[in-house]
Amino acid sequence: MTAWEYATVPLIDHVTKQILDQWGEDGWELVQVVTGPTGGLVAYMKRSKGEA
Repeated sequence: MTAWEYATVPLIDHVTKQILDQWGEDGWELVQVVTGPTGGLVAYMKRSKGEA
């Protein structure tokens, strides 16, 4: 069974692609983007624990 680790990442409007690209290069997969409690966007990321 795969074990997962998760991260929440605040997204800044003018550098969203760069932020997601960097996390992707580190092995993280985007699961969902939601509006955070203060109105900004937050990305939920996951990767298997073996990729760390």
